Amino acid sequence: MQTITFIGNGTMALSIAQGLKGKYNIEVVGRNLDKLNDFEVALGKKVEKFLLDDFDISDKTILLCVKPGNLESVSKQLKGKAKLLLSVLAGVPVEKLKKKIKSKGVVRAMPNLAASVGASMTTMTGDSEHKEEAEVLMRGAGEVLWLESEKEIDIATALAGSGPAYLALIAEALADGAVSQGLKRADAMKVMEGLFSGFGKLVKTEHPALLKDGVMSPGGTTAAGYKALEEGNVRAACMEAIAKAYAKAVELSR
Repeated sequence: MQTITFIGNGTMALSIAQGLKGKYNIEVVGRNLDKLNDFEVALGKKVEKFLLDDFDISDKTILLCVKPGNLESVSKQLKGKAKLLLSVLAGVPVEKLKKKIKSKGVVRAMPNLAASVGASMTTMTGDSEHKEEAEVLMRGAGEVLWLESEKEIDIATALAGSGPAYLALIAEALADGAVSQGLKRADAMKVMEGLFSGFGKLVKTEHPALLKDGVMSPGGTTAAGYKALEEGNVRAACMEAIAKAYAKAVELSR
């Protein structure tokens, strides 16, 4: 079984590792042994643990999961040349990664938190000769889509990478709305969970506009609620969220 080396032991690293743990051996590198032990407990599987200081990445397949601002300090502590470097650092371009960390191939990947349940939508770009290898690896955490430019992956980061936070806000708000009208909290959460689970399947087979039209009968409950969303500029706010997140990704790349 192939070994994947995680550099970084935060939330995203754990989410991806949860999706890959049944298909790969996992080793994790970090600065604090206690946090590495916590990572292992949370993962629920034995992992090899290493401290970052002077770690040798030679011929390893690396998943770089540190904060973008920590790339400089982390890269200075690594030695050797990796077989493949997959970076999930938002906004950090391939050329910068190549300058900081030696590797035979570099691929940027942007998964999301759904990787923990094998349902991530991961976008990737980078050295095309390593496309197949990178896709096979990240497919263990869900769906993958190879993009042709770093501009595209920065836009996709704003959509799929940050998207779970936006959907979480909407999910919470919808449940709160049901509670405010008199539905028990536990029941509201259960209904909301079923709504999102079912919609995820539907939107893969039909355009969102057609789904909306199909459920909105003239003068009905959906039409009344939809009107409230439009009056609240929800559509415009969602589009602006993507624009702001993309702008931040571009800023991080400089």
